[in-house]
Amino acid sequence: MDVLNLIGGRWVEGDSEEFADTNPARPSEVVARGRFASAAEVERAVAAARAAAPAWAATPHHARAAVLVAAADLVDAAADEWGAELAREEGKTLPEAVAEVRGSARILRYYAGEADRESGEIFASPRPGENVLVVRKPIGVAGLITPFNFPIVIPAWKIAPALSYGNTVVWKPSSLVPLLAYRLAQALTSAGLPDGVLNLVYGEAEAGSAIVDHPGVDAISFTGSTAVGRAVIARCGELGKPVQTEMGGKNASVVLADADLDHAAEQVCLGAFRSTGQKCTATSRLVVASQVADELLERVAERAARLVVGDPLSPGVEMGPLVSSAARDRVTSGVARAVEEGAKPLAGSSPYDGEGWFVPPTVLDLPGTGVDFWRTELFGPVVGVVRASGTEEALELANLSDHGLSAAIFTRDLGVALRAVERLDVGVLHINSESAGTFPYVPFGGVKQSGFGPKEQGRAAREFFTHTMTVYLGAPA
Repeated sequence: MDVLNLIGGRWVEGDSEEFADTNPARPSEVVARGRFASAAEVERAVAAARAAAPAWAATPHHARAAVLVAAADLVDAAADEWGAELAREEGKTLPEAVAEVRGSARILRYYAGEADRESGEIFASPRPGENVLVVRKPIGVAGLITPFNFPIVIPAWKIAPALSYGNTVVWKPSSLVPLLAYRLAQALTSAGLPDGVLNLVYGEAEAGSAIVDHPGVDAISFTGSTAVGRAVIARCGELGKPVQTEMGGKNASVVLADADLDHAAEQVCLGAFRSTGQKCTATSRLVVASQVADELLERVAERAARLVVGDPLSPGVEMGPLVSSAARDRVTSGVARAVEEGAKPLAGSSPYDGEGWFVPPTVLDLPGTGVDFWRTELFGPVVGVVRASGTEEALELANLSDHGLSAAIFTRDLGVALRAVERLDVGVLHINSESAGTFPYVPFGGVKQSGFGPKEQGRAAREFFTHTMTVYLGAPA
C-alpha cells in the first residue's frame, strides 16, 4: 500500500526519503510505503492552510459539522477493514483496533454536535442600552503532532475540534503509523472538506520542528514523550505561540485492604497490559496495602502469566507486540535494570520466543521506590509493585512521581475514595476501574510533567482551538 501526503487538496508522493511501515508482529512484512515531505512541501502545506483559513472560518458551523458527520459515516463503514490495518501496522489486537476506529467516528460526531451547542455568552452591562457579548473565534492554523499508539483516535480528537471550531490544520502523524493517518485524511476529504483545510505531511523530528517554528502556524497541539513535549513547550514560549501538550505518564493503581481483590487484579491487568502497555494512561506502578499484597499479587501474576500473546489478528490473542524493535529493546533493558536493582519478577521472566517485537506481560516486585523503574516511563506491558502500610502511605506513594496523568484506586470505602479525590494530583482518576480509558465528552490531560496547556476532549478543547472576543454592544444614539 502506498501512502501519500495531502497538501492543498492534492495527494502528493513527497520529495524526501522513502519510508516503510512494517508489521511489528512480522517485521519482514511491509504494510505501507511512502515518502516524507520535504521542507518545501511543509512550507506549501502551511501556505495552503493559511489560504484556506478565512473561507473555512466563515463557513457556517453547521456546514462544517456536516463534513464531520459524513466523515464519521465513512469511518464507521470501513471500521473492520481499517481495524485490521491498524492491528497490522501498530500491533494492538483486532478487537481493540476496530474499537479504536469506531471511537474516532464517535469523536467526529461529538464535535459535529458543537454546532448545536451554545457558542458564546451574554452579560448584562451597567450602562443603559448595552449588552456585553463574549464570542469565540478560531485560532487560525493549528499544527498537530500525533503519536503512534492510537493512530486514528488521537488524531481525531485533535483534528475534529480544530475543524469544528473553524480552524485549518497542518498535521504530522508518527511515521510508525502512516496508513491510518492516510485513511483518516481520506475520509475527511471524501466527506467534502475543502482543499487546504486539512494538510497531512509525513516526516520525522525535523518536520515537526518546521511546523512548530513556522510563523504561519498559530498554535501547536502535541502528544508524545515528556522530553519532546518540554522542548515543544519551550520553543512555543520563545515564539509566543499557544501550545497544548499531552505527555508521558507513570500511572499508579492503589489497591487497599478492603478492595474486591478479584476485580482489582483484573482491572490492574487490563490497565497494565491492554494495548501492550503502550498507553500514556497505562498502569505501570501498583501500590498495594501490605495486608492483602500477597493475595493480590498472586492473582495479578497468574492473570499475567495466562494472557495469550501473539499475532494481533489471530482469534483469542489478548496482547500483541510492541510497535518497533527500539520499543522492545527499551522495555527489555528497563526490566533488566530493575532486576539488577533488586526487583523480583513475579511474571514475565521468560522472553517471548518467536518473530516480532514481543515482550511478555511482566510483573515486578520492587525493593522500594528508589529504583529507576519507579520514575521512568517504559511504555510497555510492565507493572512494578510496592507495599504500603495503610491508606495514607498508599496515597503518598501514588503521588510520588514527576508525572500526573492518571491513577486508579480500589476500595469499598466511599470516604477513602473521596479522600483520594482530594489527595491525588492527577488529571484523571478512576475509582474501582483501570487507570486507562477516557470518554470524548469529558476533559482529558495531566498535571505536572504529564501535561501543559488547556486539556483535550470534551468542551475543554474549545479553550485551545478558539479564543474569546468580548464585544460591548451598545444601542445607537
